[in-house]
Amino acid sequence: MTTLLVCKIGKHLILNKLKLSFSSYTTVKMPLKFAANVSMLFQENGTLDKRYKVAENAGFKYVECTFPYDIPIETLQSAKESANVEQVLVNGWPGDMTKGDVGISALPDRIEEFREKLETSIKYANALNCKRMHIMAARVTDKFTTKQMEAVYIENLKYAADRLQKEGILALIEAVNSRISVPGYLMDHPQKAVEIIEKVNHPNLKMQLDLFHVQIMDGNLTGNIKKYLPYTGHIQIAQVPKRGEPDTEGEINYPYVFKVLEESGYDGYIGLEYIPAGKTLDGLKWMKIMGF
Repeated sequence: MTTLLVCKIGKHLILNKLKLSFSSYTTVKMPLKFAANVSMLFQENGTLDKRYKVAENAGFKYVECTFPYDIPIETLQSAKESANVEQVLVNGWPGDMTKGDVGISALPDRIEEFREKLETSIKYANALNCKRMHIMAARVTDKFTTKQMEAVYIENLKYAADRLQKEGILALIEAVNSRISVPGYLMDHPQKAVEIIEKVNHPNLKMQLDLFHVQIMDGNLTGNIKKYLPYTGHIQIAQVPKRGEPDTEGEINYPYVFKVLEESGYDGYIGLEYIPAGKTLDGLKWMKIMGF
């Protein structure tokens, strides 16, 4: 690209040609880092601890998981270390999921339990050398008003963010859609997450931006990625509505979304929290097709 600059010196006009490199106008793209969610991927390969090595053999350097608490810490730690992968995310204790719990941090009558189980979650995270933890909220219940639940949620998040900071672990909250996945979930919209983060006002609390949930609740992914990225500490993906691989039929154009993330300078991890249509390895062809 050539630009003509007209410079006036006294009565003389001098034309100077400045050659400006095209590269100075291009956007710097950040390489995307994908983490296999070993709770949802590779289920055909056995229990959670068996999937770490399978993930490594599939080419992954990073993994995440949802709820590891039914497997002994020592077993998971050994499996993770043998696989030579980095654990980038774990969910905090969810409560009793057989009774419908999807988090307990927003329940006024379970504050003591939440703080006690947070210590269990910390033990697992430390054993896995994991530096991010998703603190789940709870379903809305008739026992309490939404205002009461949000007040307790904020106080518990202040406590968790501070406690986790001492361990070098980033606290995360996620907007989980209440239309399909978890009806009645308190924290169901990314704008709510931003409002909670601002009310908690702690440097160790960020958003876990799951594009599957964002698309279902609000759409406008390009605008929302740019809007919420400053609050984001982790990203997860899946196709909508069936929660399959990024290249399966659905609402989200993932090649374009990945381009947006690259050009936005996102340098964190992207968790593959999807349900494979068949065998996990067969479904991973999307990574090669999309240039990863």
